[in-house]
Amino acid sequence: MSLRIGDTAPDVSAETATGPIQFHDWIGTDWTIFFSHPANVTPVCTTGMGRTAQLAEPFASRG
Repeated sequence: MSLRIGDTAPDVSAETATGPIQFHDWIGTDWTIFFSHPANVTPVCTTGMGRTAQLAEPFASRG
């Protein structure tokens, strides 16, 4: 399966560190970002997620 920008992601349930979620309910009307990386975590993956975390305020202001 491939997703493109603007596609609706499949609705899934997951056990998370903060408890169970239903993906679409968890997102609500907000946008979300998917990260894709190889099975082993590489520095590039952690760098991308770290930079995104640094941009949390600007992303939050845009919903």
